[in-house]
Amino acid sequence: MLLLLLCMLSFALGALALAGSYSPVTASFSNSSSSSFTTASASATILSASTTAGVNTIPLSSYLFAPYPTPTLNPRPPVFPATDPLNPPDVSSDPHIVPDFAPAWATAYQKARNLISNYTIEDKVNITTGLGLVNGLCSGNIPPNKGFPGLCLEDSPIAVRAADFATVFPAGIHVASTWNRALMRARGLALGQEFKGKGVNVALGPMMNMGRVPQGGRNWEGFGADPFLAGESAYETVLGLQQGGVQSCAKHFINNEQENFRLVESSDVDDRTQHEIYAHPFLRSVMAGTSSVMCSLNLINDTYACNNDKMLNDVLKREYGFQGFVLSDWYATTTTLAAVAGLDMTMPGDIYNSSGSYFGGNLTDYVEEDYISMARLDDMATRIIAAWYFLHQDEDYPATNFNSLDLNDEATNKHVDVQADHYRLVREIGAAGTVLLKNTNGALPLDKPRNLVLIGSDAAPGTYGPNTLSFNSGSDGILASGWGSGTGTFSYLVSPLEGIQERARQDGSSVFWDFDDWDIDLAGTMALGQAVALVFVNSDSGEGLLTVDGNAGDRNNLTAWHNGDDLILAVAAQNDNTIVVVNSVGPLILEPWIEHPNITAVVWAGIQGQEAGNAIADVLYGTCNPSGRLPYTIAKDPADYPAQLITNGSGSDIVTIAYTEGLFIDYRHFDQVNITPRFEFGFGLSYTTFSYSDLGVATIQSLDVDQEDLIMAWENGEASPIAEGSSTALWLHEPAFQVTFKVTNTGSVSGTEISQLYIHHPSSAGEPPSVLKGFTNIEIGPYDTEHVSITLSRYDLSVWDVVAQGWRKPDGQISFSVGASSRDFRLRGVIPA
Repeated sequence: MLLLLLCMLSFALGALALAGSYSPVTASFSNSSSSSFTTASASATILSASTTAGVNTIPLSSYLFAPYPTPTLNPRPPVFPATDPLNPPDVSSDPHIVPDFAPAWATAYQKARNLISNYTIEDKVNITTGLGLVNGLCSGNIPPNKGFPGLCLEDSPIAVRAADFATVFPAGIHVASTWNRALMRARGLALGQEFKGKGVNVALGPMMNMGRVPQGGRNWEGFGADPFLAGESAYETVLGLQQGGVQSCAKHFINNEQENFRLVESSDVDDRTQHEIYAHPFLRSVMAGTSSVMCSLNLINDTYACNNDKMLNDVLKREYGFQGFVLSDWYATTTTLAAVAGLDMTMPGDIYNSSGSYFGGNLTDYVEEDYISMARLDDMATRIIAAWYFLHQDEDYPATNFNSLDLNDEATNKHVDVQADHYRLVREIGAAGTVLLKNTNGALPLDKPRNLVLIGSDAAPGTYGPNTLSFNSGSDGILASGWGSGTGTFSYLVSPLEGIQERARQDGSSVFWDFDDWDIDLAGTMALGQAVALVFVNSDSGEGLLTVDGNAGDRNNLTAWHNGDDLILAVAAQNDNTIVVVNSVGPLILEPWIEHPNITAVVWAGIQGQEAGNAIADVLYGTCNPSGRLPYTIAKDPADYPAQLITNGSGSDIVTIAYTEGLFIDYRHFDQVNITPRFEFGFGLSYTTFSYSDLGVATIQSLDVDQEDLIMAWENGEASPIAEGSSTALWLHEPAFQVTFKVTNTGSVSGTEISQLYIHHPSSAGEPPSVLKGFTNIEIGPYDTEHVSITLSRYDLSVWDVVAQGWRKPDGQISFSVGASSRDFRLRGVIPA
């Protein structure tokens, strides 16, 4: 598996070199007793930085440094309580609390400064430099030092990757489909507990790049195509992970929205779009106290992300007040001077296909030659060690007890079982994130059918088990994960065949199956005479380090894999109760069959993790009333999406990807140009129905007396000031308006409604017609009515002013709608002036 990764990186990084990555040093290392990649005293020949057309570089010069002042504001419970990451505020479907992590960070910083007070330059540099790709037990490793045991950094966002006896959870896109903050938090907590149990210090997740391009290979790792939904998902996941004891890592910062050319592409994004769309989930992660942020492999406006002073220093560390450390994506470091731009740690530490490092001895020499100040090196080491203290990992934290390079090495793998009863949560999220797209004539839930047939390989177990393919690089049986570093090692995987047969046994139903995707005549024959014909199809994608069936990470198209469309049509031609179940990493074009009269139901099962078959059965039989909602738009035509996958480029030149759609991604574009989608963002059916009534909206009195002047200025149309922590300030994010309404379950079964709130800015603001700014989930019994509230902050109503470089309330009336999707509004109101 590791050899395969190295082979794939060889081509990609070769392309990076051709693209003109700049190397202001010639790296060399001398051996030390601890590791050939940890010595920080090796010599380096300092050269002038090379310049490549289209790539902005950091000039070789002397750079002074002064740390950004830490934003300070007195805690104000209950809205702004002092918070320890191990004890976050309770989860709420309508959050009112803004946790204040500043006191915990201050304590951690003081401990870190005390620890490094007797460190040499080499000691400090060693804290910033990984051991190299194959040196250590984890995907990334920081060596031990005086009073510091080192760090284990490990994938992935859905599991402790390359470890046995660990749970494979539903993907990020699937937990976003629940629109349920409690499940988002619970998943994060369970993941955090498992990472800690395996002795991992830094969990490399969550992933929060936007689903800008529906074919994007890693969209399944993230939280969808809307920044607010992605932001809330990231926020709850970070809180949960760190409550479990592990440091979270928000990635990939920033604009890594496709896999094609990810090492040699420049995502060209305007400032307003960057702030309102792509940076927002990272802002929410900082507000959740994330310990680390990973800078991405791509360029941003012609500057490599890990060299991007604007994004790392000005936006992340100054504007957001981020107190943790920035680490590079693997081999994303391209110069020692990245330290000046805000990079604190290089991973995996070595330079690809070299024994050297851009940090290590080169960083030592740069500090000694005064190109990088000692103050900046102190800041780098302090941030890394402070994050360790911040999570109390100095207090009896488990040692790493597995070997990510060799699960079968008995000397280093202790086979610690960290799964607990997390399978229950996996199953719950699997069902809650499943979206019912179509249900005619009461086809679902199933009611003890006499017989039924399962057709399609996606209903089956894998031919040789769930871990046969390296990095899960392919689709063999039920699709429960995409591929790449974001996956996990399955202890087991429940297929639909197993989940449905268990229920059929209870009901006395006869079950038949046909897993051959290509013999459509056989499929049609098998469907004849069956009370129900269930057709299972899927669509896979993953990280660009692997190509599967010609798909280089990103999907080549938006059609079902394995002959899925033809399979569905063949079955529907022979059975008038055909139900389609889709496991997919993202949107598909459903037009070839969605309106077929014999297709009575469509279940969008997403990427559900190890309990996939049981979760699907729970929804099909009504054990769980489906409440999932789409986290993206399903279009009628691929051309309807505003951003298309870029595949044209030589691989040896910088490929420009212009984000010309600006703020108008996904449903915002469909609304703006009045395109009717097949299924809109936020859509999902239930086995019951809901009605809305009694809308109200009220202003909430601010408790932030220290910043009353800023509130008044905002109300008068002035932008937030340029200051440390300006975009995460309490006055901007505290509850400011409360929208209330009633929801009634008008059906005969219990169900959960996902109420969504969309803001409509005045036309002069230049915003999309509707922008999601709130949601909540409420479980309601048959014929019962529940009172519901959604709270809005000043930030939720603001737009980014590129001139003033702050958040501003737009001029004019701000209205809003509450409803069941981005196109199903039930109540309308106006925000008080």
